[in-house]
Amino acid sequence: MIYLKTEEEINLIKVSAQILGKAHAEVATWVKPGVTTGKLDAVAEEYIRDNGGIPSFKGFNKFPASLCISVNEVVVHGIPGGYVLKEGDIVSIDCGVKLNGYHSDSAYTYPVGEVSKEVMNLLTATKKSLYKGIEQAVDGFRIGDIGHAVQSFVEDRGYTVVRELVGHGVGRDLHEAPEVPNYGKRGKGIRLREGMVLAIEPMINLGAKAVVQERDGWTIRTNDRKYSAHFEHTVVVRKGKAEILTTFDYIEKVTANTSLMVEVQ
Repeated sequence: MIYLKTEEEINLIKVSAQILGKAHAEVATWVKPGVTTGKLDAVAEEYIRDNGGIPSFKGFNKFPASLCISVNEVVVHGIPGGYVLKEGDIVSIDCGVKLNGYHSDSAYTYPVGEVSKEVMNLLTATKKSLYKGIEQAVDGFRIGDIGHAVQSFVEDRGYTVVRELVGHGVGRDLHEAPEVPNYGKRGKGIRLREGMVLAIEPMINLGAKAVVQERDGWTIRTNDRKYSAHFEHTVVVRKGKAEILTTFDYIEKVTANTSLMVEVQ
């Protein structure tokens, strides 16, 4: 069952998304060499709870933390802990906030200090592919249009798309129908309708697309151990142009990382 949101519900998700964006920015101030991933998780949880929210991920299917923190070859669902960030790492921070009964969900991948040009290009391409996908989240289009836009953009640049993990609907539940793959064919899949709220989240690999799950039951990493990047927004399908409900503005005021800035037309 796919639930179309009312304007009142969409506005509640927007409020949640503002807390989420600011929580990301609080974490961003700590993304630097010498900081543990556990510290980043604690910063996020404190900010979310202090502002009346609930970390969406903590306890979801028994996940033990408020953030999914995925470093280098970890694609998604990395568990925060004692790992100490070091120069040259990249780190995906995936966070969700529940506020007033509604969830928002977004992710951002950071370079830690100086990273290679090859890796920075991966981050930039992955972020751009997110906006290519969002451009297709329009009433009357199809789910396959979103996936095709992401897939064609990154594959043209020599990257690969993770197939086993997908975006999803968002609302009263963190994960709702429909699934939103980052690959697909134009004109295929369910028809998009105004009021659908979707988490679009490209997960793009520097090497091959194959992934494996670690023994902890959560961590997903690339099979070849090459780096992977992940960016995500929560958006609402509209007529003519999708509306982005989450925001990277607060993150980018903190990082001033112009090399990852993407103009959204």
